[in-house]
Amino acid sequence: MGVKEYEDYRRSLYGDITHKALLVDAAGTLLAPSQPMAQIYREIGEKYGVQYSEAEILNRYRRAYAQPWGKSRLRYVNDGRPFWQYIVSSSTGCSDAQYFEEVYNYYTTDKAWHLCDPEAEKVFMALRKAGVKLAVVSNFDTRLRPLLRALNCEHWFDAVAVSAEVEAEKPNPTIFVKACELLGIKPEEAVHVGDDRRNDVWGARDAGCDAWLWGSDVYSFKE
Repeated sequence: MGVKEYEDYRRSLYGDITHKALLVDAAGTLLAPSQPMAQIYREIGEKYGVQYSEAEILNRYRRAYAQPWGKSRLRYVNDGRPFWQYIVSSSTGCSDAQYFEEVYNYYTTDKAWHLCDPEAEKVFMALRKAGVKLAVVSNFDTRLRPLLRALNCEHWFDAVAVSAEVEAEKPNPTIFVKACELLGIKPEEAVHVGDDRRNDVWGARDAGCDAWLWGSDVYSFKE
């Protein structure tokens, strides 16, 4: 379905509804890793005997990440440690507990991440001033809130819907519905922006939200 056809379809369902809230994905939309994952795994792992190249680590990471995880299918439960221990050891061949802790803790710091859009704060503050509610909706473990605080951006948002807390991961529409409940709005009054067509666009639309694909429909929060 093209953009125009989709807009016509939404209009047939909800009429000309003005967006009252903006929902934002975290990793890949609001935030981006400051350095490639494989580089970090390799650099930290050198003192623990990791010998795989960055290309090998990346390939092994992708294979491990794509595997089914647990009966609940929730990768991120609470702090996500069991899942990430599996990913780190599968990617690098190193199961050293101290190595894992160093990698795991690194990704909770502002050194590991940066904002995708340097104008984000200005745009979000203007939206809040105009009465638009803001929420982060993310497949993430419980490190997300400390990370947002470390990056000094948690206060931008009225709510944070984290899959580890909601116990539902995108594209499950439950997490989007929960975010809207936290904001006190109906799903059709929200638009979600994210970088994954399946998780962010299809998931949000299944919940009744409008949705835009980061890097395709929009390239910055100014838009």
